[in-house]
Amino acid sequence: MAFTEQDLLAALASVQDPHTGKDFVSTRAVRNVQVEGGDVAFDVELGYPAKSLIPELRSQLIAAARTLPGVQNVSVNITSKIIAHAVQRGVQLLPGVKNIIAVASGKGGVGKSTTAVNLALALSAEGARVGLLDADVYGPSMPTMTRTSGKPDSVDGKLMEPKVSMGLQINSIGFLVDEAQAMIWRGPMASQALEQLIMQTRWDNLDYLVVDMPPGTGDIQLTMAQKVPLTGAVIVTTPQDIALIDAKKGITMFQKVSVPILGLVENMAVHVCSNCGHAEHIFGAEGGKRMAESYDMDYLGALPLKMSIREQADSGQPTVAAEPDSEVSRIYKDIARKVAVKVAQQSKDFSSKFPTITISKKS
Repeated sequence: MAFTEQDLLAALASVQDPHTGKDFVSTRAVRNVQVEGGDVAFDVELGYPAKSLIPELRSQLIAAARTLPGVQNVSVNITSKIIAHAVQRGVQLLPGVKNIIAVASGKGGVGKSTTAVNLALALSAEGARVGLLDADVYGPSMPTMTRTSGKPDSVDGKLMEPKVSMGLQINSIGFLVDEAQAMIWRGPMASQALEQLIMQTRWDNLDYLVVDMPPGTGDIQLTMAQKVPLTGAVIVTTPQDIALIDAKKGITMFQKVSVPILGLVENMAVHVCSNCGHAEHIFGAEGGKRMAESYDMDYLGALPLKMSIREQADSGQPTVAAEPDSEVSRIYKDIARKVAVKVAQQSKDFSSKFPTITISKKS
């Protein structure tokens, strides 16, 4: 029984993207459709990295195509194309970086750095080119968490070459100062150092640069929010009321400088006893989820208070690298995809497409 390309597209429209809830046909993700007798072939182009989802999506699309009578062989090629998205008005994109994601918290001790490094590793595991910038000038932790050290190299004497570990391009103020040295810098000096760290690193074709922000809403955070081209911010908090109060300040700061909030991660949401399995909400239950709802922002997910997460980060092998198939890694990867989808849904960056206009007065 003969079928047309339109018949095939109608069948494929029954498959929905699990993160957007939309089908791949109406969003024009299905491309290069070919129908030859009983053989069909087509591509699906995602706007976010989703390597772990591809086998299941391919199976669903093949099954949908085979609902048409006469279909014999189905060839599906699923790829991701990540583009640059809009940033704050008047701020230019960073060379070699498409999107910058700030991971922030209103206060310290909520697991922001651990979340940042695992988010970066999860985006990389899903197929993206990812960088990690340690912007916590007063307490850099990425050298330890990524098992990297030493002064950055420079090919031209102007730009620093990022360290490479676990597939990530990494730079940190911790590479430039002695580990035991106290960073006794006033706000403007620290802000300038951070600005140089970001702008003078030779990032190599990154889809995402994840920035581990220092806690709080002071000079450094304001410099980041005003001068660095941020695609969006992820807020990390615990369910505890005091942590939530400070997280609100971080949310307000990003809103005032027009940086989109990509969502909220609730860390240390529940502790499960390693001996008896008893679950206990040490810092309160679902406080972050309620706050996300009250601010009308995406609740990206909840992570447990688990000793292995801390131990793996301290050893230089964060959870997504140490146990890529574990339940905790699955949560991190789910959060990473949600963040990437949120980025993909934002306005595109058209700054590089505007023509140069020269006005002159001829006599």
